[in-house]
Amino acid sequence: MEKVQIRSKKLNAALFQFVFPFSTKPDSQKAFKLQLGEDGYRPFRLSDMDQQDLYYGEKYRVSHRTMERYYLPFTANVLFPHEEDAESFQRYSKSLDLHCLLKTKFVNIPFRILSADVILCPFDLGFITVRTEMTDSSVDFTEALEFANRFRVLQDIDEQDDMTFVVHEDKEYEEVEEFIFKIVAASILPFLDTSQMEGAYFETMPFFVDERMYVQSFYGFEEGEEIHKEDLYRAARIDGMTEKGDPYLSASSPDYIEWYCRDHTYNRWAPNTFYVTDENSFSCLTNLPKDRAVGMANQMYGEYYYGLLLNLFHKIVLLKLSNRYSQVRVEKNKEEIEDLIGSITMFSAKYFFLELVTQSQGREIFIRLRDRFGNSELYQDVKETLNDLFQYMEEFSTRRSNYLLMILTVYTVISGIYGMNQVIEDLKGKIDWSKLLEYSVFEYIALVVAFSGIIVSFGLSINVIYKWTRDKWRRG
Repeated sequence: MEKVQIRSKKLNAALFQFVFPFSTKPDSQKAFKLQLGEDGYRPFRLSDMDQQDLYYGEKYRVSHRTMERYYLPFTANVLFPHEEDAESFQRYSKSLDLHCLLKTKFVNIPFRILSADVILCPFDLGFITVRTEMTDSSVDFTEALEFANRFRVLQDIDEQDDMTFVVHEDKEYEEVEEFIFKIVAASILPFLDTSQMEGAYFETMPFFVDERMYVQSFYGFEEGEEIHKEDLYRAARIDGMTEKGDPYLSASSPDYIEWYCRDHTYNRWAPNTFYVTDENSFSCLTNLPKDRAVGMANQMYGEYYYGLLLNLFHKIVLLKLSNRYSQVRVEKNKEEIEDLIGSITMFSAKYFFLELVTQSQGREIFIRLRDRFGNSELYQDVKETLNDLFQYMEEFSTRRSNYLLMILTVYTVISGIYGMNQVIEDLKGKIDWSKLLEYSVFEYIALVVAFSGIIVSFGLSINVIYKWTRDKWRRG
């Protein structure tokens, strides 16, 4: 079998957006926003044109007008609200311009953190995005992959992670997590919900997918540099360096690499530009001239960035809903079942649409991301769960109504026909309680049934009023 060859290649641009999903504590959004404002984060608004070139470095910008037209109106309303709205994506951004160094076992890589986003979403979900670029004028492709592979690891796992440090202002941070939550987003830890981590042995943060961040990358090769399928595979799998410092390729079979690239690559603009998608990465590789490559990088910062966020949001919410269903004790948690039905219904009606974007290439890339995350299959599972919950609640309501009807019928017959006829005369006007001592056994039964019927009626009325008030408060 032919051996796969890896040749060192130079880049003129290496841009990354590292995305970390997290869960927020319920009812904490108001305090969270206040803290973000104190930390210097600004609400992101399409109407604020100053923000078009504020967060992406000197050469890059995002057209707000283009980004709004890119998405269909109902999607744009969710992604770009005109004001604070808990049922939409609320993005807060901050320009940072932090010059740092990633020290690894074999190479030291200078990089710059351009900016950071904190995005608050429905379903108590949020994202942190760390936007970086490598600052060397000529970057080796292998070094760029190694940077992405190491920086995305929030907590050290293997030996190479243990030997990786982030250096900023002459201070070393042993883990990327420490650096992010002390320097980049210093005040958000109190708002993270770690309840799902109870019982975990090693994890200390509320990860939804794994202990690594998702990576969105842009690799600008030197003009005319041919992009091979091995380059596409390495970008998708984020294959950096081996334990000996050599370029790493996590497959040895050319046939497998060929199949993988065919399945994971969007090659509409080949041989100059390729997009590759994987469960952990979304990358653009191009060898176009710098002036044309800038436009493609702008799309990765703009339209495609939000397409990625939407797909991540869909996946995590679907996983969250499935997890809630697995934890519900069907026979006891009726209120949780009602909440779960409401959450699934709202997600289906407001957030999960098959058609989201207006342009064909954007639609095709979005569908590839959705397929890679398995969102359609997850959604079908959740829809089946919803049908099961509706069926159960319908059966439960029918049984409860039958039981209640039977009880009320018994009380009506006994207390109305038998009970009240036995003791009603003694309960008129001023009651002579001494007559109770003369009652027979059947009269005592009638008296108890009559009074208990009154108590049950009051109890049922109070219960209905309580549930109505509680449901109205929960729904705002």
